Amino acid sequence: MDNNDRRTSLISLFTTFAMIGAVTFGGGYAMLPILRREIVEKHHWCTDDDLLDYFAVGQCTPGIIAVNTATFIGYNTRGIFGGIIATIGLVFPSFIIISIIYNVLSAFQSNMYVQYALSGIQLAVAVLITISVINLAKKSIVDTLTAILAICTFVLMITLNISPAWFIIIGALIGISASLIKERRKAA
Repeated sequence: MDNNDRRTSLISLFTTFAMIGAVTFGGGYAMLPILRREIVEKHHWCTDDDLLDYFAVGQCTPGIIAVNTATFIGYNTRGIFGGIIATIGLVFPSFIIISIIYNVLSAFQSNMYVQYALSGIQLAVAVLITISVINLAKKSIVDTLTAILAICTFVLMITLNISPAWFIIIGALIGISASLIKERRKAA
């Protein structure tokens, strides 16, 4: 940890992730733009590249992407307690909100306005996910190999019923192999 990380308070980690958890609808992909704004731009707890790395690892580790990413950022910022506090902060608003609205929503589930509101929320989440994908693509597709990998992964994900974890593992192996080949060519 550098000096900036040591000055980050656990309260700041909790409140930041609680705010992110309170305003994020749609899971990990929808939270990426908010994470970037709060974690990278506002607090400078990590870089864009770090955030993409945490997000990628969060996708291929067991559990929820958003929770895994919060845990990685908290751990990177303040160690084990930081990881725990960031994770609790992220899930706390959802726990409270779901506990409160469960009974109310179930009573009004057949209400036409509630159904319209939920449809509107789903549309907003779809837009947030699309924006996240575009931003990830801009940073991740940097050469011919990554463009080919992106296209192949997209097509295979649509046509095959295979866990996304396999694509992440295969992508990592191809990336490592390509890097080793480049290193050998430079050495030769």
